[in-house]
Amino acid sequence: MDKSLFKNKPFLFILITAFLSVMGIGLIIPVIPFIVGKYAGANQIAWNVGLLVSLYSFCQFFAAPVLGALSDKFGRRPILLWCLLGSAIGYILFGIGGSLAILFIARAIDGITGGDISTVIAYVADVTKPQERGKYFGIVGATIGLGFMIGPSVGGLVSSISLSAPVFLAAGLTIINMIYGYFVLPESLSYKHRMSDFSLHHLNPFNQLRYILKNKTLQSLIIIGFFYFLAFSQLISIISVFYKDTLLWTPENLGFYFLIIGAGDIFVQGYLTGKLLPKFGPIKLLFAGFLITLCAYSINAFIPVFPFAFLAYIYMIIYAVGSGLFEPSFGSLLSSVAGPQEQGRIQGASQSMQSIARILGPLTAAFLYEYSHSFPWILCVILSLIGAMLVFSYKKKITTSMNKVTAH
Repeated sequence: MDKSLFKNKPFLFILITAFLSVMGIGLIIPVIPFIVGKYAGANQIAWNVGLLVSLYSFCQFFAAPVLGALSDKFGRRPILLWCLLGSAIGYILFGIGGSLAILFIARAIDGITGGDISTVIAYVADVTKPQERGKYFGIVGATIGLGFMIGPSVGGLVSSISLSAPVFLAAGLTIINMIYGYFVLPESLSYKHRMSDFSLHHLNPFNQLRYILKNKTLQSLIIIGFFYFLAFSQLISIISVFYKDTLLWTPENLGFYFLIIGAGDIFVQGYLTGKLLPKFGPIKLLFAGFLITLCAYSINAFIPVFPFAFLAYIYMIIYAVGSGLFEPSFGSLLSSVAGPQEQGRIQGASQSMQSIARILGPLTAAFLYEYSHSFPWILCVILSLIGAMLVFSYKKKITTSMNKVTAH
């Protein structure tokens, strides 16, 4: 695939979708603890934020492999558009609020239709060659990083209008993008590559996971990814509350903070990873990603003892490098060990794995946070160390499988 792809409106839509999907989530990150604070006591904010993040992922766990299978059967386009519509509805309800119950319903709706990123990845896999996917996953990852950078920053700024303003902005942008996609997005999955034996059992998320996990290499990758995303899910669920409590940050402070990680993510995924992948390969970058994020988590564990803002920024820069190396490398490895007929199911299974991590992570983080603000970060260090050891252990198996797929 050549550079002309970037002049293609459908691919630009895919990049915009990835950008807006994460930007929409990012918009509400600085205000979530403050919105929840309207309906819960101060000592219950961390727990309820953890429950909201966990509920979204619980719903996504059941929906993601189903959406992946449906996209393998009916194509990426209709599934992607329906996901965008569901996200918009969820944002609108969250913005209306009125009670904790409404907030939970809103997150459930968004979670059920929250398969847009996995469908985006499957779309990219459809239109790229296996040896080029790491590079283009890096570009998509950089676009996601841009959304992550701009989203919280804009959310923190717009929150000065009202706490609900960022959520309604997320809904509006999602609807606009859905309409744009309806007119410019063609189907990427040809009929010859669509699932031919589709039946109701494909709608069972456990069947999808069992099918994917029969492949021992994919099983190994899913296990490796679980430890990374379990740590990540603790980070994303607790970090706003953590800095609100330890550094007394406002939504505006949090917005600027995420601007830093987004900038780092763009540089690493959009430029550095593309340079390093051909030289070192995705497995070594996966290993490095674990070790670097481990160092970052260690810094945050000390902030409750030494509450200095500069430590938070050092943490974020280091973390951006580690995550920027890990995520496109992981996506490249997943897509490289399966054929074109299975990309949707594989990405759906990966999304389910991430959803399990995001169900457990926020609950674990909220529980540990009650005992010590450092405990969630200490657990992240342990999880990253285990993940790095697993990469080293499974290296030979993954390399052998990649060579077999490339040979075919």
